[in-house]
Formats: sequence, C-alpha cells, structure tokens
Amino acid sequence: MKFVLIGAGQRGMIYARYANKAGHQIVAAADIDAKKLQLAQSEFNIADDFVFTDAAKLLERDCMADAAIIATMDRDHAWQAILALERGYHLLLEKPISSEPSELLKIESLANERGRHVVVCHVLRYSPFFLEVKKHIDNGAIGRIISIQHNENIGNYHMAHSFVRGNWRRKELASSIIMQKSCHDMDLLSWLVGSPCKKVASFGELTYFKAENAPADASTRCVDCPHADTCRFSAYKCYLPVMGSWPAAVLTENQTEEGLREAIGSGAYGRCVYHCDNDVCDHQVTILEFENGVTSTFNMSAFTNKIARTIKIMGEDGEIRASEVENIIEITSFASNSAASTQSCVIRPETVQSGHGGGDSRMLDDFLALIEDKTEGKGEKEAATSISQSTESHLMALCAEESRLTGNVMNVREYKARHSEEITR
Repeated sequence: MKFVLIGAGQRGMIYARYANKAGHQIVAAADIDAKKLQLAQSEFNIADDFVFTDAAKLLERDCMADAAIIATMDRDHAWQAILALERGYHLLLEKPISSEPSELLKIESLANERGRHVVVCHVLRYSPFFLEVKKHIDNGAIGRIISIQHNENIGNYHMAHSFVRGNWRRKELASSIIMQKSCHDMDLLSWLVGSPCKKVASFGELTYFKAENAPADASTRCVDCPHADTCRFSAYKCYLPVMGSWPAAVLTENQTEEGLREAIGSGAYGRCVYHCDNDVCDHQVTILEFENGVTSTFNMSAFTNKIARTIKIMGEDGEIRASEVENIIEITSFASNSAASTQSCVIRPETVQSGHGGGDSRMLDDFLALIEDKTEGKGEKEAATSISQSTESHLMALCAEESRLTGNVMNVREYKARHSEEITR
C-alpha cells in the first residue's frame, strides 16, 4: 500500500517508519519544517516533486495513495482531515481531531459518507495494560461496574516542558488541556464503562505556573537567572541529563551539550516557567455520569512526580486497582466482614518496548489490516478507535471545558445535537 505523510515530526515519523518497515511505501510528505521534511524525504526515498512545505499543496493533488498519516499541530488536524477525506484517503489521524465541535462532527459525517476509515490515535486502547483491565471487566471479575476513580498524573517536569514552555501551552494554539492531553482518558473511560457519557461537570485552573509564583528576582530566561542552580525547572537540569532522548530531543537536532545549551539560550524551552505565555490549566477535576448509570471522577494534575495513569474500578462484587507506571493490576473480591480473608490476584501485563506500552505498534497493525481488507474487498471491519467512537471522547472533553468555564452541568447529547445543527444549515 501507499501512504502520504502530513507532519514529519516525532509522532508522524513513528507511524511512517512502522508502515514502511511493514513493506508499505511513503510516496509523499509535507511539513512546514524544511529540516524534518528533508529527513523524511531521504529516509523514505521520496521524489522531489512529492515533498511539500505546505500540506495544502499536497492535498490539492489528486489522491496518490491509499491512506494519509496526519500528525501535525492540533489546530491543523481538522482542515487537513477534511481535505484528505474529500480526496479519497483513509486516515490515521493524531488526536485531537478538532477542538471545534462543528468540525469534529463534520469529519465524522464525511468519513461515513465517503466510506473511509478514520483511525484516531487513541493508542492506550491498544496497550497490553489497558487491554488486560478491559478483559477482566468484560469477564465479570468484579461484577457490574458502579463507579470509577481515574487519575492522569501528568508529572511536574512534563507539564513544564509540554504545557508551559511547549507547543501545547495555549488553548488558542492547540486546544484546552483536557482535550489535547486527556481525550485519551475520556476515550478510556467510555470504553471501559461500555456506554456513552450522559452528563459532565468540571472544575480547574492555572494555579502555579504563572508570574506571581516566580522568585522576586527571577529572570525571564534560565540562561541568566540567579536561581539556575537551585530551581528544579532550570532548563539545564531538565534537558542536559537526558540528552538524546525525550524531552531533550525536542529542543534541537544537535543532541550534544553544545547544541542543547545553544537551544536553551535562545529557544522557547529556555524560558522561565513562571514567565511564559501559557494559559492552560495545571489541574482539573471532572465528574462524569454515563448512560448506563456508572459514575466516574477524573483527576488530571501536573503536581505529581511520575508520569502515569492510575485507576480504581469499583464493581458490585469487587474492585480493580491498576497502576500504569508500576504495571500492576490488582483484582480483589469483596469479603463478608473485616475478619474474613479477601480473594485477590495481582497481574503484571506483558511489557512491550514500542511506544505507549505497545499501543503504537498494535494500533498501526489494526490500521494496516483495515486498509488492506478494504482495498482487497474483504468486507467491512471497524477499528478499535473508529471516528464515531473517538467523536464520543472528544464531545466529553468539549463538555468538560465548557462546564469549567461556565459552571454548568453539561448534557452530552444536547451538546451534540446543538452543534449538529451547525453542519446541516
């Protein structure tokens, strides 16, 4: 099969390399960064006439491949997806699909109308860890689910890198943090519960990463700050010790001490975390009620040491406690009294070295199989993260953000109906 790559950054290249290694051809690429584009062209041996610094130019051409990989910045996903669907491509689409509800629903409608697969990169559904959790829920290990507590521990340094200094720091540049970071979690909750969401309420703020919390004499950049040696957010402490890997690899292609020091001295990632132009929340709590009666709380916080998800699923007959970072799932059946022994088992799912605990490779395998079957006329299958399923998670995130801003409890079906009218007018 043939693919076009739109967005040759870290995520786009992971997907393109996997497809290429599986024997498929990357025939065209687009990226606004000339260096990244040149690397993609060289690696995939793409002809000069099929590399573009403007994705719109690629999408002006007649369909030249079976599928498009779209892994650009958040605000570009929607218009690129719409043009690609109109050209006839199947899509592997990075999340979020869109932060505009009318665009989100238009993409879902267009994909169904054109008979195109749109697989959204909710990779956690494909990871061995969460597949194991889902298996035991579906097997009735704890009976019917009653309630869930779910935490996304963003991690202090991850927050500073991606959502204070980085590309996802402002809602207008990307989207709300609950959309860009946690539509994954909305998707997981809907999938684990096995029901659409009914109502959403949410509360959160940007509390810490702002100017009023900076030391009185702090500079706007780490390079000349008197606190560079003691501040845990000093860019030199954040990036030099992890040279060659994430997040240092984001700063510059020159992964040497000299290259990183130069990037810190002049680039965005050398700014003081208290003096950036960020506006997304650094903590947010969301309450969800699902149509089957299950209730859930979701807590997203920057104020954690580790980057991981933890979840507690409470059922009629028992509970599941799971920690992604520890790779432990504990299933406990309820006892009759405090003196009685409980029946518990501890599971450690298989560990996979590919990204997102094996989720990346499994998602790509699923996508490739879908397109191959479609191309060869073997019938219709649905992806684990089809456009319709992914739309649900995005509506949950959109409702959470509107609730946070307005103080209202949001009805998800009413919200969808209201915005569906916009695309039918």
